[in-house]
Amino acid sequence: MRVIAYDPCVSDEAARALGVTLCPLAHVFAEADVVSLHTPWLPATEGLISGAHLRAMKPGATLINTARGAIVREAELIEVLRARPDLTAVLDVTHPEPPAADSPLYTLPNVVLTPHLAGSLGPECRRMGRVMVEELQRYLAGQPLHWEISQARAATLA
Repeated sequence: MRVIAYDPCVSDEAARALGVTLCPLAHVFAEADVVSLHTPWLPATEGLISGAHLRAMKPGATLINTARGAIVREAELIEVLRARPDLTAVLDVTHPEPPAADSPLYTLPNVVLTPHLAGSLGPECRRMGRVMVEELQRYLAGQPLHWEISQARAATLA
């Protein structure tokens, strides 16, 4: 796997030591099969990811945002995902969080929303990992998932 990244705070030397090639942000979106966002929410990063970045993504590419929702221009994200059903967005964060009740993010077939879990520490991380492996094993075996939240189940939890 070839890893490319955009990070204005990392030197080329440090990136090379990690086996990473630094590129301009637009190049990452145009070339990567998976773009994973990890930037903090700062005035300089708010709205950093635009519709132009998303439209430039390769066919079948995936965007993963575990950073902060405000770094992605959400209206532009929704517009691109509607126009590009070949793209997938896995969103651990949104802005606002959670999305508004009428947000298309809940119904777009190429969006996966997950609860923001980045703050977990210690034994909780081990437990979450164990649960995810067990769910994956059930999924691969064609068994019902224990922790799936379908629209019907969500309605019973409200």
